[in-house]
Amino acid sequence: MDAKDGARERLEGARKGLVELSHRIHAHPELGFEEEKSSTWIAEALADAGFKVERGVCGMPTAFIARAGSGPLHLAFCAEYDCLPGIGHACGHNIIAAIAAGAGMAVAKVADDAGLTISVLGTPGEEICNAGGKILMLERGGFEGVHAAMMVHPAPIDMAAPPIIAAAMFEVFYRGKEAHASAFPERGINAADALTVAQTAIGLLRQHIRDTERIHGIITKGGEAPNTGDRRWRQALCRDDPRPRSFRGLPAQR
Repeated sequence: MDAKDGARERLEGARKGLVELSHRIHAHPELGFEEEKSSTWIAEALADAGFKVERGVCGMPTAFIARAGSGPLHLAFCAEYDCLPGIGHACGHNIIAAIAAGAGMAVAKVADDAGLTISVLGTPGEEICNAGGKILMLERGGFEGVHAAMMVHPAPIDMAAPPIIAAAMFEVFYRGKEAHASAFPERGINAADALTVAQTAIGLLRQHIRDTERIHGIITKGGEAPNTGDRRWRQALCRDDPRPRSFRGLPAQR
């Protein structure tokens, strides 16, 4: 039996359990860095498949590294398993987790014969953006020794090489001065006015950015009372671009 046939045989034997794992994670959505059940289920499935599993790695309780094989070429499969706030697993991280575990199990079957070391990296908090699990694991040595890392992401169509974008998220604070909006409006500075101007300016900026770029955001704090000219509003913005280095050019467009 060659390596491909061996991997296929192992995957076919694990198929039912992997589908059940995906469904279980989907039915119990957990937010970023709170994925206690999901990370445990994935780690246990890999341990049962013969992987050596280390949990709570890189200073994150829900991160893990599962390893099999001892060959000179080190391949890693990344598993995501956090959900989106309010809507659960609409991004399909339950599928990503099950596929990463399944790919690891399949290749581990032939790892030593093929000269491979296989790692499945549990990367929590992927919806956090700037402080996501992969970034923290990379900074803290979780990818050390890995020659190539890969993952898949579900989509409504098949794409062998989907476009990849980087994202940078940041918060903007708008501060004004409170005053009674009816009795003494001239004494106040309404922070909402600044946010409105900024939101309008961002909308106008969109016609000048590249067609591959995206800017979007939400209001995360919208004042306390309509009659006080609220002095504190807060906005979260996210910028997406397939070329991370181009992030440096945005300030020049202001």
